[in-house]
Amino acid sequence: MRQAERKKQKDKVAIALVLCFCVIALVSIFTVKSNLDKISDNHSDVLVSEKAKTEHPNDKEKGKPNQNSKKAKDADAASAQVPIVDSLEGDKQTAPLSDFINPIKEEGAYVTNEYSMDGLIYSVTLDQYMVHCGVDIEAPADTQVVAAAPGTVTAVYRDDRYGNSVEITHESGIITIYSNLSDASMVEIGDTVKAGDVIGGVGATGLFESLEPAHLHLEMLKDGAYVNPMEYIQF
Repeated sequence: MRQAERKKQKDKVAIALVLCFCVIALVSIFTVKSNLDKISDNHSDVLVSEKAKTEHPNDKEKGKPNQNSKKAKDADAASAQVPIVDSLEGDKQTAPLSDFINPIKEEGAYVTNEYSMDGLIYSVTLDQYMVHCGVDIEAPADTQVVAAAPGTVTAVYRDDRYGNSVEITHESGIITIYSNLSDASMVEIGDTVKAGDVIGGVGATGLFESLEPAHLHLEMLKDGAYVNPMEYIQF
């Protein structure tokens, strides 16, 4: 019996302690919330006060024009005076030259292999896919090959890959190379040629393209790099 009474007393004490803790916790929560509300109200008052000071520094300056507004108007006026550059104008300045002519005047001539430095094309002679640094223009053997533009002959040689070749440097800085020629002895280094002057004939002297029909292998370089002749010449 005594043990049961002691247990009941302990339970009562435990319940009382729990209730006390709950009351203390509630009081603490209400106190913290009250303090946070006061801080929030004070912060809002400061922001409103600062905004008022920014908009109206003092009563004397209320009638003066807003300086920020004046600066914005000045900036708009200045930007209006800046000329607008059309991106198409820049493209026109870097557009390919148009003073190059087709180096083969034969009406039946046509391009068989196009310029392809970014992709591979099939080579009948080598039986493999490879890049192609020029264009191949097929025409009957010994068809006249002419200079595509005025310039100076800067090289005459037999290339191990593309056979008899003539190199012409033009005033624009473009270099044209005419290869697979039947004969390259019609011009010499240092000769000055005009557009349309005969410099050789269509042949089949190129080792890399020996299994293909007679054609001109034409290359063009600008600033030392290969460019697509079809962007400069209408074939």
